[in-house]
Amino acid sequence: MADTEEPRFTTLAERIAALNQQKNFQAPPPGKRPPPPPPPVRSLTEDVSKKSAGKSPTIPPRPVRAATERLPPPLPRRTTGHENGEQAAGSSPGRLAAPPPLPARSSQKDTPPKLPTRRPSTQTLAARRNSNASDVSQLSAVSSLSLNHTKSATPSIASETQPSRRLPPPLEQAKLPPLPPTRRELEAKAKEAAGKEASNSTPSLPPRRIADPPRASLPPRLPSRPANSPAVMLSEEPSPALPMRRLPPAPSSFQTKPSPPLAPPPIPLSSRPTLAQIEAAAAAATSVFPSAPHPPSQSYQGPACLPCRDFSAPDAVAAQHPTSTLPRHGGGGGDPIGHLAHVLCSPFPSPTDKARAIFTWCHHNIAYDAHGFFNKCVPRGLTPTETIFSGKAVCEGYARVYEAIATRAGLECVVVTGHGKGFGFAVVKAGGAIPARNPTGHAWNAVRIDGGEWKLVDACWGAGHLGGDRQYHAAFAPECFTMSNERFGWRHFPAEERHWYRRDGGGLAWDEYMLGPARDEPAEWMGDASREGLDESTFAPAQKRLRVHGGGTVRFQVAKVCEHWMPERNGRGKQMLFALMIEGVDGRNKDTIPLESDGFWYYVDVNTRDLGAPGQQVMLVGIETFDGRSARGLTKEEFLRGKGHCGYGCCGLVRWELV
Repeated sequence: MADTEEPRFTTLAERIAALNQQKNFQAPPPGKRPPPPPPPVRSLTEDVSKKSAGKSPTIPPRPVRAATERLPPPLPRRTTGHENGEQAAGSSPGRLAAPPPLPARSSQKDTPPKLPTRRPSTQTLAARRNSNASDVSQLSAVSSLSLNHTKSATPSIASETQPSRRLPPPLEQAKLPPLPPTRRELEAKAKEAAGKEASNSTPSLPPRRIADPPRASLPPRLPSRPANSPAVMLSEEPSPALPMRRLPPAPSSFQTKPSPPLAPPPIPLSSRPTLAQIEAAAAAATSVFPSAPHPPSQSYQGPACLPCRDFSAPDAVAAQHPTSTLPRHGGGGGDPIGHLAHVLCSPFPSPTDKARAIFTWCHHNIAYDAHGFFNKCVPRGLTPTETIFSGKAVCEGYARVYEAIATRAGLECVVVTGHGKGFGFAVVKAGGAIPARNPTGHAWNAVRIDGGEWKLVDACWGAGHLGGDRQYHAAFAPECFTMSNERFGWRHFPAEERHWYRRDGGGLAWDEYMLGPARDEPAEWMGDASREGLDESTFAPAQKRLRVHGGGTVRFQVAKVCEHWMPERNGRGKQMLFALMIEGVDGRNKDTIPLESDGFWYYVDVNTRDLGAPGQQVMLVGIETFDGRSARGLTKEEFLRGKGHCGYGCCGLVRWELV
């Protein structure tokens, strides 16, 4: 069968007209839309809303163009036959074949799977506390279907035979609880409350400020310490009362006549030992055997301060037992430590007198090993007995011997090591570099005396000193036993903090110790000043260098170590007259000015221009001889009457330099 040639259309209108003639594409009457097809049969469980949503809308008819319009080119030929090219049955030549019908859609296969029955929801939104978010976050979670629709608006056949599905009630916006008030609101309320209370007659407490939360970067605060803790109890323990200190008179001009001196206090004769006590101590000292009987001695009844205490009896006993009298029988040289502990300490019940007897004995029987010190060949590891028989030692040897004898005598004694301002010490000037901390190189002792007090003593420096000639000079220095622990600490720095033994319980810093109380190079203090009962910590000016072009006056002053100190009892005899030797204006008029005294302080005021010229010296001296005789007991008036007519000799006490 020959292929029928399809008609060709030159315009779109001709093709539309041909299509309208086919029975399969009957155009609807103009002006009226055909009714929609009937809905398919739905199952009872089918979701009406989903079916209605999936239905496609009807395609509207295409508009008809006018014949006058320009037609587009003809469409290509449509093949309506089968794959073998045959024409479909029942089709007439000259017409397009109708498309094959679509296969029927199975309602069972296309039915979506059943969803579980939805239960009414009773869940409510949880209240959010302390949130800065707005209510939009909650409104976004509410479905528009649940707020506006309670059931499907699409009609269904199943709704006539089965009750419609009930949806949960619309979810209303949850009401959040009120937030807690902020700090500003609390402060505002507190101010309002304070203003209301202020209007009343009764006073009110200020509003309490709310503390900010602690920062995360800071460590937690330490818990408060209870009031009855040991540390608080120790800190609140009252410190021992210090003796009242007498102040010097107010400074005055050099030309102004000072007030008349006060009468000195009477000499306490009850503090002096009796003749029987001295003879008994001397008789006991002559015995060289430990078993020799000793007369009973009474306890000390004099002043409690060590500088003015009478140590004549212990010093006399110490001088009667040289090293040559010590026993050497028995293996190893006998027991000199036990022998010395008995003969030196048993005559005295006072621990202070026992400690003083040992201190004085070291001065008489042990010399400083200057050769070994300068040549660095000091024997090490010697026992106290070997040191005693050798007769030589350095600071550590003195301290070990003192500790051995004191411990054998029943005294509590320890060796203290640290730094000492002795031979070779370089004084630190103001603004100079402070040496590094190094508390080594020296040794001394701490011993318990009367009243259980720990007393610092230096038996090495008390026996003598090294001179500029690098030789040892034996010279008894009792101030190394009698000076206070506070003054002792300015020349001794212990390696351990517990060995300061100050009344305040503390100590000095290394920088403070190196600079000294003057905070500069101090004036040169001489040994005769201590032997005359003067206190090194009271003299002024404390600095070594004095400026002569500063103008004004300078107060030179010094005080006794104690108000009880009397030169007749504690010193070398009657009171010595103290004077200041100056160089005069421009260093051309030397003069000696006696000091005023009130019985405790010695002072004089001098114009700075009268001190001398830069490079010269000013010295505080003591008048030893006057007109060829001893000057002990010489008064100021006697000196001024004989000055210029009589010669005099003096000893140096303190020296300053002029700049």
